[in-house]
Amino acid sequence: MCIAIVTTEHPHYPFILLNNRDEYLHRPTADATWWPEPDTHVLGGYDLHRPVHGTWLGVTRQGRIAVLTNYREEGEAIIEGARSRGLIPNAWLKSDPKADESSEQFAHRLVDEDGVKGVGGFSLLYGKIRDVVKSGGKGLAIISNRTPDADRLIWVAKKANETHALSNAAHGDRSWPKVVNGEKEVKAAVDESVGKGEDRNQLLERLFAVLSHDTMPRQKENEEWDMYLNQLRHSIFVPAIGKDDLEEMNMPAHPVGDVVKLKAANPTAGVYGTQKQIVIMVDKDGKAFYVERSLFDGDAQPVERGKGDKVFKFQIEGW
Repeated sequence: MCIAIVTTEHPHYPFILLNNRDEYLHRPTADATWWPEPDTHVLGGYDLHRPVHGTWLGVTRQGRIAVLTNYREEGEAIIEGARSRGLIPNAWLKSDPKADESSEQFAHRLVDEDGVKGVGGFSLLYGKIRDVVKSGGKGLAIISNRTPDADRLIWVAKKANETHALSNAAHGDRSWPKVVNGEKEVKAAVDESVGKGEDRNQLLERLFAVLSHDTMPRQKENEEWDMYLNQLRHSIFVPAIGKDDLEEMNMPAHPVGDVVKLKAANPTAGVYGTQKQIVIMVDKDGKAFYVERSLFDGDAQPVERGKGDKVFKFQIEGW
């Protein structure tokens, strides 16, 4: 149950985006990198499980940004659609930079041309960073295939001193504690950092601390897995949690990294949790700072905090 939090509260970094990617830990995923031809303008990680190599979050050299969260409805398990949801942010990020497509134009292309059928439920937060940072900008848009109206986009981060979180329900659903707490904790982290005059690295660690806040209730004895999944709405950070199908192989539950991890039935089964954490900061001059922190390696072995960091710095073009 991923979470994305965007804030315009910081005076020196008027665009900050935080993201936790929650996934089955042995689902193969490429670390963040500049993508190969013909998409060398795109920075982000991407899925290796499905051949389309979709992403959940990416940014371009021109300042386009997209982050996708699955839309989980009551009683729905973590499932895959016939088409990868990762195609949705790809469609925005991989667009020809010279075309200068607007957020509104993309919404119509997505709904009317590319279509949003055949994929699982999703919400997409996307737009151009300059539309957040520069005065008079329209902010970022949110569109979902549960409310696919290209003419009625939700707009966030339109001015300074806003913080918005998006998880696996409709934007504005305040019944998800991780959304409410995420907004509150990010605002508090930024305010405290500014008040103490901290530098970028100190701010960064505060933001990673928010992404690592674990308030996940532990699974009760005899609690069904599908019922337990409802608890994911409570915690910004999801610790490694097991799944019943491991027991069907006559293997007891073990910590991630044990041989049990390698006995999962397939890449979308087994142990689930926060796999990657990302913080993106952009200053008033359009200098972008992107950090991806991997918590597990390709074999689902835990990675020491900070040892799996990928750091990128670049100037947004045309600023």
